[in-house]
Amino acid sequence: MKEKTVSEAIAHRRSVRIYDPEKPIETDKVKYCIEQATLAATSSNLQLWEFYHITSPEMKKQVALNCYNQPAAKTAQELVIPVVRLDLWRERIQANLDFIHSNVKTPEDEKKIKGALTYYQKIIPKLYRGTYYLIGLVQKIKVSLDGLRKVSYREVTAGDLRVVGHKSTALAAQNFMMSMAAQGYDTCPMEGFDSQRLKKILGLPKKAQISMVIGCGIRKPDGIYGKRFRIPFKEVYREL
Repeated sequence: MKEKTVSEAIAHRRSVRIYDPEKPIETDKVKYCIEQATLAATSSNLQLWEFYHITSPEMKKQVALNCYNQPAAKTAQELVIPVVRLDLWRERIQANLDFIHSNVKTPEDEKKIKGALTYYQKIIPKLYRGTYYLIGLVQKIKVSLDGLRKVSYREVTAGDLRVVGHKSTALAAQNFMMSMAAQGYDTCPMEGFDSQRLKKILGLPKKAQISMVIGCGIRKPDGIYGKRFRIPFKEVYREL
């Protein structure tokens, strides 16, 4: 089957809640689409995410049970679970630094990377220390005061950084779903799940956060619950 264009994939994608058991999907293709997910835009290129690809029948049953056995989970051929890993910020900063240094070939290159080194060695560590509640609270007070006299970055608390992590992971999840649609496969992102039980099943550390659970398969005709509805574009579009 010919891969769909971006516009065709966007038009094809619907939240499919019932998948056809007679139409299996290829695990390698789903894995490829997860690789495409990792090319998504991500805050400060930290890539604070992981993707759990559920293919075994027993694990699928356990995950579906903790998604309330909703049809999009119960009938899925496979499941993909994007996970936010804010706790890995130190490792991901180091990975960026290693990459930057690996591209230095000349003294001129050394000069060019000074700004990037400052960013990853000083600015980003200071920000992500805000994932600790008290440090984030102190930083919030400071930026609120700074903001009285200058432009200031204000998203510095643990709650703010949680939102940042979920935004980046959701962008990757959308990449995944678009890539799946391009392959002619269907998906459904789900937020209805028991996060604590699901984390235990996946063996996730305490600070990891599940962004969503994505059911994967090929739609049955009754797997789409109605015509697509969107608020009229004129009501959501503003040109300034």
